Amino acid sequence: MNIEQLRNAWIEAGQKVSDIQNQIQTALVDDSITVDTINDLKNKLETAKAKRDLAKQQLEEAEANAKNLEPASEPKINRQPMPENMVKEFAKDFKNLMLGKFQPKNALGSELDADGNGAGLTIPQDIQTNINALKRQYNSLEQYVEVIPVSTLSGSRVLEKWTDVTPFANIDDEFGTIGNNDDPNFTLIKYMIKRYAGISTLSNTLLKDTAEQLVAYIEQWLAKKQVVTRNNAILAELAKLPNNQKKTIKDIDGIKDIFNTQLDPALHATTKFYTNQSGFNVLDKVKDSDGRYLLQPMVVADSFAPMSTTGQTLKQVPSLLGKELVVISDRWLPNGGTSSNPTYPLYIGDMAETVKLFDREKLSLMSTNVGAGAFETDTTKIRAIDRFDVQLWDTEAMVVASFAGIADQSGSTTGTTAS
Repeated sequence: MNIEQLRNAWIEAGQKVSDIQNQIQTALVDDSITVDTINDLKNKLETAKAKRDLAKQQLEEAEANAKNLEPASEPKINRQPMPENMVKEFAKDFKNLMLGKFQPKNALGSELDADGNGAGLTIPQDIQTNINALKRQYNSLEQYVEVIPVSTLSGSRVLEKWTDVTPFANIDDEFGTIGNNDDPNFTLIKYMIKRYAGISTLSNTLLKDTAEQLVAYIEQWLAKKQVVTRNNAILAELAKLPNNQKKTIKDIDGIKDIFNTQLDPALHATTKFYTNQSGFNVLDKVKDSDGRYLLQPMVVADSFAPMSTTGQTLKQVPSLLGKELVVISDRWLPNGGTSSNPTYPLYIGDMAETVKLFDREKLSLMSTNVGAGAFETDTTKIRAIDRFDVQLWDTEAMVVASFAGIADQSGSTTGTTAS
């Protein structure tokens, strides 16, 4: 395991100890709990503590020998270096927040939310940058849509769809005038920032961690939460695409028909395919007319990774008909049909032209060790609030196809269907 994996293992082990301690405290006031159950919980607690301590020991040893590790063993997270004083300052403010002693500072910022209530500790830009770098590990759909930073809770943008773009008028005539027909066909898109919140239970031992470990924990937790939350919101908007943009396909020619005739050629260069795990499993077995698998690996620029001194970071992805194929978890993009006869989704088009994400860029934290059951369990509850809105834009820039199976191309002897 590399350092990042060891750190995650240590954090998870510590949380496991906290969870079992909560169970024991609950058992103390539950008259139905037997002696055997109590002894079982005590044994689980000792085991969990031993695993936590071992994980910490392994992490400390790995960090001490970090210079001897193979460079390739470290995940390429591309964290931006942060001044040591900023790391310590944020860790100090986070601890004070959990203890109810936080005082807003200009450096980190704290402001009122839409209801006039204190928003708590606002995540600093340097830490938000690292959170964004971590997001790419979790297949964030945010990297494919257009993200529009906004500074207000509601507003609008005037945009022009590709399909509405008209050519300039010819005015070569000596007395020619510019007619109204060359006015851009702008469309108004409105947004209203929504608040997405979640509460997590943290062990009070987390406050004893070093500043670096504390900040790393916060970055990992918020990165995962933001990815899942924003992915869910993006997919919910895609589900609203009109019925005339929904097709059923049975073979590769059906996919080509959509790409060639239903998408504007101006979108071809930026088109990608999107499917879920089950759909990918079916497509991954389809063969072309020469008996080769249809899906092939391709190398693309990692748009979610910052430029390095050696240039753009690259990654290998599966491709379908020469276009990147993005795979989304079945959990968030489920199958259609029934369990015995499922159908699988295949989104075809330009996600950035289809979906706009309006980002308030104000991720904030609040905590309590009294409310939400924290007092009874001797833990601390931390609440995170993310502020953004997602809107459909050009509904003709994306086609939603569905398939139960995709036949091999003519010339091969087998077919691939759902099983």
